[in-house]
Amino acid sequence: MKTSAKENNESLKEFFNKIGIKLVELTDWSCCGSSSAHCVDTDLALDLASRNLAIAPPDKPLLVSCPSCTLRLKQAHLHISEDENLQKRFKDKWGKSFNPDLKVIHYFELLEEMDFSKLAKEIKKPLTGLKFVPYYGCMLARPPEMRHAKNYHNLLENMLAALGATPLDWGSGSRCCGTFLSVAKPEAITPIINEIIQNGINTGADCLITACSMCQLNLEIRCDLKHQIPTLHFSEVLSLAMGTNKYKRWFPRHLVDPTPLLTRLGLIP
Repeated sequence: MKTSAKENNESLKEFFNKIGIKLVELTDWSCCGSSSAHCVDTDLALDLASRNLAIAPPDKPLLVSCPSCTLRLKQAHLHISEDENLQKRFKDKWGKSFNPDLKVIHYFELLEEMDFSKLAKEIKKPLTGLKFVPYYGCMLARPPEMRHAKNYHNLLENMLAALGATPLDWGSGSRCCGTFLSVAKPEAITPIINEIIQNGINTGADCLITACSMCQLNLEIRCDLKHQIPTLHFSEVLSLAMGTNKYKRWFPRHLVDPTPLLTRLGLIP
């Protein structure tokens, strides 16, 4: 979100700023390891995630945007909470005691607490006419040990419907995009991505709206269909509804330009 998906980062901060919520970036945060580390080295994966837990302020929730990062951080927090040896390892490595009360939340959890009807009254640009399919990806689905955690499905549909858009039902909203296999085995991922995009087209959607910046990237770079539709970050669409004009910096970064669609619908000039 600092590099290839910085439009996601910027639009998320823009949206929260528009609704009066101040986000303070965690100083000196580091990569959580994501899929790569935990597939290769369990201890390293735990340490990468736990370092961020160690530097997080104890009196504020740690808000995360990326579903993969959310999973890694929440899972590390759960494992350390349940294991005294890991708590000792944490203290030895980071020089401070583990905080079992630290709240790690995906930003959907914050949105879920909002009154969508009140938010709808604040919108500057209703999303009227925008037909979309929601793409959550697979990382918001928890492993068995976290089965009671929320997966937030229907939040995209409910929130964007409150802002004037039209969600469409489809069967690919939680299908894996291939995550980092997109780099290692792109030839295996393209058919999967093509099927996801084609399902969206067949449903009659104008675009896909994603919960995950990695999914958004894969859906754009690995699709080779002759006819494609845009894949937008959820945060971009939220910010657009709040009346931002900063989309002029975001949309040129997309491989499938959403500007013609949004102009045709009257959502941007």
